[in-house]
Amino acid sequence: MNPKEHGEVFVLDDGGEVDLDLGNYERYLNITLTRENNITTGKIYKHVIEKERRGDYLGKTVQVVPHITDAIQAWIERVASVPVDDTKETPDVCIIELGGTVGDIESAPFVEAMSQLRRRAGRGNFLQVHVSYVPVINGEQKTKPTQVAVRDVRHAGLIPDLIACRCEKPLDAGTISKIAHFGIVEVEQVLAVRDMPSVYQVPILLEEQNLVNLLQDGLHLRDLQISPALIQKGRTTWAEWKALTNKAPQQILGRVNIVLVGKYIELHDSYMSVVKSLEHGAMHCSKDLNLVWLDAEHLEKKTLESDPALYHKAWHNLCTADGILTPGGFGVRGTEGMISAARWARENKRPYLGICLGMQIAVIEFARHVAGIADATSQEFVEGSENQVIIFMPEIDRENLGGTMRLGLRSTHFQNNSDWSKLRALYGSESVILERHRHRYEVNPAYIERLEAAGLSFIGKDDKGERMEIIEMKDHPYFVGVQFHPEYLSRVLNPSKPYLGFVAASAGCLDKITKEAMVSAKSDGPNGVQGAF
Repeated sequence: MNPKEHGEVFVLDDGGEVDLDLGNYERYLNITLTRENNITTGKIYKHVIEKERRGDYLGKTVQVVPHITDAIQAWIERVASVPVDDTKETPDVCIIELGGTVGDIESAPFVEAMSQLRRRAGRGNFLQVHVSYVPVINGEQKTKPTQVAVRDVRHAGLIPDLIACRCEKPLDAGTISKIAHFGIVEVEQVLAVRDMPSVYQVPILLEEQNLVNLLQDGLHLRDLQISPALIQKGRTTWAEWKALTNKAPQQILGRVNIVLVGKYIELHDSYMSVVKSLEHGAMHCSKDLNLVWLDAEHLEKKTLESDPALYHKAWHNLCTADGILTPGGFGVRGTEGMISAARWARENKRPYLGICLGMQIAVIEFARHVAGIADATSQEFVEGSENQVIIFMPEIDRENLGGTMRLGLRSTHFQNNSDWSKLRALYGSESVILERHRHRYEVNPAYIERLEAAGLSFIGKDDKGERMEIIEMKDHPYFVGVQFHPEYLSRVLNPSKPYLGFVAASAGCLDKITKEAMVSAKSDGPNGVQGAF
């Protein structure tokens, strides 16, 4: 999946590389999904072909209907019964996102499968929310696109129970009435999902439009036997959510300016989880996040030669930011600009966070300008170069690149030399943490001793003590690099610790946030779970 075309590739605990939408579900619902929750056409066809090869169909002609559609339904029913949160209980409700647009060739078997599933599940066990956009043309809210979409989806066998209308501004009463009339639903079944100051306020907007009661009635949820403890947990979570996301203007204590030095900034969805993690951190610091997107190539000398104005603007944005973030990526393009950004942050005591490639960039920069290895580089950048401080991981497949990286949830062990670490304090001084990974290059073990002697601290390593996971500089406000991707585990009510620390340091409130983290860790007790305390 090309990040400039598709956006971010999200990684799950089990190493599944999936669509970024699954990341949104994990963040909003505080659940943990697996690769089985991501159902694609390729997976379904492969599954059916394998069954046919085994003789499961006893020589029958294999067709889209019923074999493909049956396989889709069976997959959903199987996955729907798998626990996804810390209760370890079978879920009461399964949310199915049928992506794409009505009429797409790619989604036709899935539309048919959902139509069949609706009939099989029966009344009170299936509820369809149809999402449609209501454009405004010459000041008039146009309902025709929604009318046509509902007509088409009904023609395909799916009947909307609720119609969620995306819109910039609140819908007029007449517009809602018209959509209800042509959509054959009641007026209260039309939800106006208008733009909000923060996307995290959308659940509050939906509650105000009676969505909870509509779901309870449509799915007979009031008949469920739910434990009082779980009900109280839900109420507490909802109260915390509203308190965090719906703050009054006077509760926002200024703005924090973060510059993201990236390779794929043309499509902001390429860094979806990174942006969300920064937002989570900013909310917990009661700050307004101002994210500046900076193309790493614009910091390089070749841009100075071709477009001096663009070069100087990029450096102005870098030097005036409160914090500098270098996220993950692949390939050599833009890496010299990233190295320059890391050097500026190190020398000028500006908070820096390097993720995956960003950590490797920080190691290369330090090797060149502090450890005296002037030609230090990565094997990914210059094959066959002499001083490769970053190398291809020996166990990774060099020929088959797809899905062969070091993926999924893995442990990182803080070393004995990390008692002073700002990052470790944010993790509640845990000795072991769990974070998700996605990389095929690592710090070259042959250079560790030399780099440490020059002052670079490798405070976190893998379970064997061989692979470098975390770097941090001691005499710096916040200079941290992590080989893993902490953004994949960041949650609205439990932000990623590396990102939270980075935002707090950039906003000048790291001490306060660290003290809160330590207090929370003592009250919760040790556990060493997924990047949190």
